[in-house]
Parts: sequence; structure tokens; C-alpha cells
Amino acid sequence: MTSNVMTMTTSAAVPTGSEGAITGGGTVTNRLVEANQRYAAEFADPGMDARPVLRVAVVACMDARLDLHKALGLQLGDCHTIRNAGGVVTDDVIRSLTISQRALGTRSVVLIHHTGCGMESITEDFRHDLEMEVGQRPAWAVESFRDVDQDVRQSMQRVRTSPFLLHTDDVRGFVFDVHTGLLREVDPV
Repeated sequence: MTSNVMTMTTSAAVPTGSEGAITGGGTVTNRLVEANQRYAAEFADPGMDARPVLRVAVVACMDARLDLHKALGLQLGDCHTIRNAGGVVTDDVIRSLTISQRALGTRSVVLIHHTGCGMESITEDFRHDLEMEVGQRPAWAVESFRDVDQDVRQSMQRVRTSPFLLHTDDVRGFVFDVHTGLLREVDPV
């Protein structure tokens, strides 16, 4: 059996000094909870509605290198952000976009994939290997891809043709370059 597991070290796993260090036997989750306590101590309710100010939903990869708010110049409350492995438009993304549009007023959809995505290096064999390991077939598809631009096009098409979405005229797709920070728009045709 082949393994598709990658070991990665992130800034969240490495103490960054006395303020960010994990104290005695703590976990990363403990560090996050401690950070939340510091955040909450200075938190002031902004009095915002759940409806995004810019009436836009952004669908992007879950990759930790993408700081969407900074990269897009967004502020708290500007958009809905929907993230998954690859930024692929799946049934669950359509579910979230449908709620975003029909219940919370979004009108535009921005799709963001990125260079160097892990979804380009695995295959549907990942699903088969998982089934062999745990004895149960996952109900979901891996949705891996080899051509990031083509997958952005496919995701745009899935949004544009969904019968559940009210607003499909302003759907644009991009590839974020993880080395330069620039977005490159993908032609839908």
C-alpha cells in the first residue's frame, strides 16, 4: 500500500518566543485557545450583520500560505470565505454558496486556486488507499487535478450551471502565485 501522507512543519507548530511559546507539555490547540483569550480580552463587538458588506463569496484552497484577507485587501465582514482542499467547487461548496446567496445576499463569486497545490500531486488512488486502510469507502471524491487552470474553469462552470444559485453572472476564477502573491485571472473559455 502506498502512502500519500506528507509531514509539514508550520509556524503554528513552532514556538515563536515567550509570547507565542507553548508552556509545559501544551499542544498547538492550547496555544490557539490562549491566543483567543488574549484576543477576547481586547475584543469589541463591531456590531456587524452576518451579511457580507461587499456581497461577495470567495472560494479558495485551504492551503496555509494563502492569507486571503491580506491578499485581496479585505476587512472583517467584507466577504464569505469558503475553503477546502484545492478550492474545488464540490456539492458542499454549492451548499455554502446557495446559503450565502439566498439567505445572506451575496451576488459575486471569486474562485481562487494556487500554484504548487497539493491536489496536483495526489490521485484518486488516495481514496482507494484510504478505503483499504480503514475498511470503508469515503463518500467523497478526492477531486485532484493536474492542470490548475482547467480546474478553475471546471469550478467556474459548476457554479455557473448550478440550479440552486441565483447569481451566476459575476463568477471569476484566479490562480494565486504562492511565490509572488499575485493573482492571475483564468479565462473561462
